[in-house]
Amino acid sequence: MERNREPIPFMIIDVREQIEFQTFNIGGQNIPIGILLKNPEDLEDLKNEELIVICQHGLRSETARRFLLMNGFKNVRNLHGGILALRKLNY
Repeated sequence: MERNREPIPFMIIDVREQIEFQTFNIGGQNIPIGILLKNPEDLEDLKNEELIVICQHGLRSETARRFLLMNGFKNVRNLHGGILALRKLNY
């Protein structure tokens, strides 16, 4: 039986380094924190979208969340505990 899948109402931005993302990820767009902090204008078209930022533990993604909010993004959330918390849940 095939499920009807609704579009995901948010975008995931994974701020880990590319090698971390390649090792394990849950999808989304990989934008390492160093690149995101230098080029927030690359995400300009997402300023009003719901964004969820993730990293390994939740620390880099919290930095990214605060930075994006300070740069005019409206709806940014951090996945507390990061990828490690998801893996503990057997995601």
